[in-house]
Amino acid sequence: MAAIAGDAAVARFEERHRALRRRKALTTAVGAVLFAAAFLASAIVGELDPARLTAGVPNILDYVHRTLPAISTRQPLTDIGEWYWAIDVWLLLMLDTVLMGFVGTLAGAGAALLFCFHAAANLAPNRWSFWVARRGFEFARTVPELVFALIFVFAFGPGPFAGVVAIAIHSAGALGKLFAEVNENADPRPIEALAAAGAGWSETMRFAVLPQVLPNFMSYGLLRFEINVRAASVLGIVGAGGIGEELYLVVRRFIYPDISAIVLLILVTVALIDMGCERLRHGLIEAGPARATR
Repeated sequence: MAAIAGDAAVARFEERHRALRRRKALTTAVGAVLFAAAFLASAIVGELDPARLTAGVPNILDYVHRTLPAISTRQPLTDIGEWYWAIDVWLLLMLDTVLMGFVGTLAGAGAALLFCFHAAANLAPNRWSFWVARRGFEFARTVPELVFALIFVFAFGPGPFAGVVAIAIHSAGALGKLFAEVNENADPRPIEALAAAGAGWSETMRFAVLPQVLPNFMSYGLLRFEINVRAASVLGIVGAGGIGEELYLVVRRFIYPDISAIVLLILVTVALIDMGCERLRHGLIEAGPARATR
């Protein structure tokens, strides 16, 4: 009898296993069909044409070739000096761009820090504040910086101020989501201890949650600063100040060497900022566990 019962149990297990495999195969097949349909629809809407892409690659290479300066081996420094004939003006504009990204990041991070505790499902004081904070962050990060910049250039006039406000709003939305997710992973024990001691909601956030999440907040803020410097380089296209305005001007006038000179200046600046922020982020991440154990 025991052997018969054992055989029956094995048979039930094998049948259940086969059913799970069939279900998994069906789920995989349905997912593959949906993915193929989404890819096909995207290709049709996006007018994906391999022949057109192949025909356009030589034009891209030709445009890039036109922007390259003529630097001879006899007098390379003189040729580079002529290539960067307006380096003093471009450096000032590049500095404006970096400062736009910096101030916009600070303002956006401050707004995100102010409301990110309301946007965390485990920390929000009530359902309404959670819903309002989440929807506000979604709106702020969904609208592109260029659209915000266009609106603020119309409202405030051309200049860096419109770009700073656009970057700040978009950064608040992006950082608010990241900050809220970090808050949701905070250790609940300090929160429960302070609540049991009679601390209010604001005090609990300040003394139980913020010390845990601050290194991650600063790391995300530095990452956003890198992104915002790149974004600020583009906002000048719509009149929001910075090096982008000069780049847009030389592109429209077909001054090819100036295009490559400005693009290279932007690349070098962003690369230096990326390397510096990366070192700072690694230091903050490594310091986080050390602070938590003190």
